[in-house]
Amino acid sequence: MPSIRRRSIFTTRLVNSAGRGQQPLVIDDMRRAILAGDEPPGTLIPIDAVATFFGVSPIPVREALKVLCGEGLVEHTPHVGYSVAMLTFEEFRELYDVRQALEASALREAVLRATAGDDASVREHHARMGEAIALGDERGHHAASRRFHMALIAPAGMPRLVHMYESAWNITEPARPMARVPRDGRVLFHDDHGAMLAAFIDRDGDRLVSAASRHYDHLRGAFDEFRDDPELFRQTSPRA
Repeated sequence: MPSIRRRSIFTTRLVNSAGRGQQPLVIDDMRRAILAGDEPPGTLIPIDAVATFFGVSPIPVREALKVLCGEGLVEHTPHVGYSVAMLTFEEFRELYDVRQALEASALREAVLRATAGDDASVREHHARMGEAIALGDERGHHAASRRFHMALIAPAGMPRLVHMYESAWNITEPARPMARVPRDGRVLFHDDHGAMLAAFIDRDGDRLVSAASRHYDHLRGAFDEFRDDPELFRQTSPRA
């Protein structure tokens, strides 16, 4: 059973993005809150309270939760209810392995199709990461890092791969791993990104994939530091 957190925090951190007179975007706003890391793994999701927040019946909330379960962001525990999904550390690491494999495939294709406009986009996101590190802005760094990786693979023109890549990334978001990496670790990642940027601009696929591989090795080493944190990871595999 997941470690259930405080029962009231989910609704206190929700935002209703619908304009006046518009239908509430229940699933979009719930997904956004989870992906932002505002709802930690194990946070209980009270259906009635969420329905009240959005001014809807429990039915669309239940439907949204079923979709989010399918995306791996939410899980259902019998006799307990729905909660933000909590992974084992092994599952968390596996998702980074999946990302690395998908990214490597896309990067080789991306360097064959990239344009000067793609170079400018990747440079911009890399610069944003540097600015965030200088400011100590963990959330800004994480957001810029995601945009950087997405910009690198976008020229490949492989939408199905990108969808799988984003899904694997999304499932790890509630743990907010970058929030637990110290500044020197983020600087190391930034150096990795710099090597990836240079290889991308040079259209050197082999060097780019090699730089990306080193980056993932550094990520895995950093994440090992908090593998035993029960607030982030389930200590045993969920029951089938």
